Amino acid sequence: MQPISEGWEYRWGDSPWLEDGRPLWIVERAPDQWHSIGFPSNPPNRNGREHAWFRVQLPEGNWYQPVLYIYSVDIIVQVWFRDEVHYQYGTFDQDGRGRFEGWPWHEIPLPDDYQGETIYFRVFSNYTDIGLWGEVAVTDHPDLTLYILSASAEELVISALSALIAFLALVFALIQRTQRNLAAVALFSLLVSLMLLAESQASLLLLYRPLFWDYLAAASYYLIPVALTLLLALWLGRQSSALIRGLMWFHLVFAFGAIGLALAGIVDLSSTFPVFDSVLVVSLVLLVAVVSRRFAGLYREQQVLLIACGLFAGLLIVDMGVAHGFIPWTRVPVSWGALGFSLAVVSISVWHFGRTQKELQQLTVRLEQKVQERTARAEALAEREVARARLLALESKKSQKLADVIAALQDCADVEEAFEPLKRAMPELYLPMAGCFYRRDAGGTFEKLVAWGPAPEESFATSLDARLTELTETTLPVRKNAVPARLCFFLRIESARSDRSPEGVLLLDRPELPEAVRDYGIARLIAWVFQSVEKIGITLSGLTLRAELQRFSYEDSLTGLKNRRYFDELYRHEGEVSARSARPLCLLIFDIDHFKQFNDCHGHEAGDQALRMMGEVLALCFRGSDTVCRYGGEEFAVLMPGASLEEARQRAEQLRTRIAADPVIHRGHSLGRLTISAGIACWPENCAEYDELFRAADKALYQAKEAGRNRVVAATL
Repeated sequence: MQPISEGWEYRWGDSPWLEDGRPLWIVERAPDQWHSIGFPSNPPNRNGREHAWFRVQLPEGNWYQPVLYIYSVDIIVQVWFRDEVHYQYGTFDQDGRGRFEGWPWHEIPLPDDYQGETIYFRVFSNYTDIGLWGEVAVTDHPDLTLYILSASAEELVISALSALIAFLALVFALIQRTQRNLAAVALFSLLVSLMLLAESQASLLLLYRPLFWDYLAAASYYLIPVALTLLLALWLGRQSSALIRGLMWFHLVFAFGAIGLALAGIVDLSSTFPVFDSVLVVSLVLLVAVVSRRFAGLYREQQVLLIACGLFAGLLIVDMGVAHGFIPWTRVPVSWGALGFSLAVVSISVWHFGRTQKELQQLTVRLEQKVQERTARAEALAEREVARARLLALESKKSQKLADVIAALQDCADVEEAFEPLKRAMPELYLPMAGCFYRRDAGGTFEKLVAWGPAPEESFATSLDARLTELTETTLPVRKNAVPARLCFFLRIESARSDRSPEGVLLLDRPELPEAVRDYGIARLIAWVFQSVEKIGITLSGLTLRAELQRFSYEDSLTGLKNRRYFDELYRHEGEVSARSARPLCLLIFDIDHFKQFNDCHGHEAGDQALRMMGEVLALCFRGSDTVCRYGGEEFAVLMPGASLEEARQRAEQLRTRIAADPVIHRGHSLGRLTISAGIACWPENCAEYDELFRAADKALYQAKEAGRNRVVAATL
């Protein structure tokens, strides 16, 4: 996917409309009325306004079936593209308002030539948030479907597992009717299952009824506190307070009241979420206050239950913070908290049912096997799609042809590389005029680079002096009676440190044209040559400035290592090289253990010294072909082309040992020794897909931290 994270602008209010039905704001040029924003959501100074416009210029891209993907919109949206309504979700009345119609994800088809054009979003929201939400990206339609399925796989699997737990708990409740807590477990697990299914993006692939899924998600979400307080009341027994029972009845009334009023059209369903979230936070605080006083006197099983409850509640609060903009957008794994709570409750509830517990474990194993089989089938499908996309890209490259020299030069990495295709193209560009092209060397003189035409060696000098005093530059306009026998054009390359001295000199013999077109043709031909040299100079200037900008922006000033931007670009390049050459590629990710504590204890100046020392050690521990980058803060990444997993692990161990052995010296004083935790992954040894390499190494790093830090963990299949 290609995220659109830059170039967004917003404008408060709703646009006036032209007589032809188009909004004025997509036609007029009023740059002072549009304001930049990092992401098209919740612009500043809302002050109760309910209408906003957003716009962005679509980026360059090469997609097979391009679509624009939006995670969600608050509340309804109208998309204008090329002066017409390209997409709309929700119904706008004559005042530009409309009712809440759900929070689906949006797939907006784009034409093949969408690149560089501006797309406008007209948004109405009477909700606490306004605008687009989550993520906005351009991708292919098949890839988006796979992305939705991949993003929802965790929720769907846990939803299925929670439904299975609800079924088993209900069966046990029917067998042991005295165990009322099992019925509460079944209710809680069922609500969790419905909430996860309804909130998953894949639900719209099953049935595109956004409001249906939102009502189902809201109902199950609003009833979860009911099941939670019921469970606590049953497990605590006589120790439960009237407050817990009161909260249970309050949330039950709230759930039915909110859903009923929304179905009746009295309130929008969206307006009930902020109220419920506020009430839920207060309820959770009250529950913690009541239960914490009796925690020490509870049985261990009950303590485990309450810890799982606290984990689930904490994830819910984090998810609320993301939903209301207090925390930057990210996917909060609420499903794992719900799963942990359900498993804790079920394990306690069936503690005395040994044989039944064994059967439940067997069912869980079979379910996991089915999940693995389905995951394997999905991965096989993804591999086929990737192979098909690469084949199409290869066919496209083979079917394409360089249109002109400028396109070839723009594909070059730097000026030195660009002069090779330029040298080959010069004769093809300027024949049948005999000519010669000179390039300035390190000493300032101009040496012959290539010559063409009849007897070029005798017609043109081997070199030109640095001052070029014997030459007169040909300029425009050209007078037909003053065309010299030899034309001279200077190729100038602009850079941050360049002067006006030419980088190259092009000499051409005056063309011999038929009499009928001589006057007109010579002037036009010279003008074309002049413009071509100018364009080549502009293109080479762009390569020079780009190289200088890359050099300045790819280096971390503190450690002298490459920075994260360099790593991100090199990471994809090395993957393509490794795929073509069929050689392995290892990735090492590590960070300094407890570096924040080190900074807090010794100060940021000492922390900077520690990072500089880390850069010096890294420069000594890896090969010249390895690339060491400071990925961010105290985190580092190393790309090792051609290295096996075992070789990478040995180097990481050497690095870890050396860092742990050398103390940090700051102002003549030893500040102690640092340790690192590292994760290693190798493609294709650890992951079939190259896109999984970074995730595998990061997971291994997380395992190293969980295992006690100061260690190296290699990823496994």
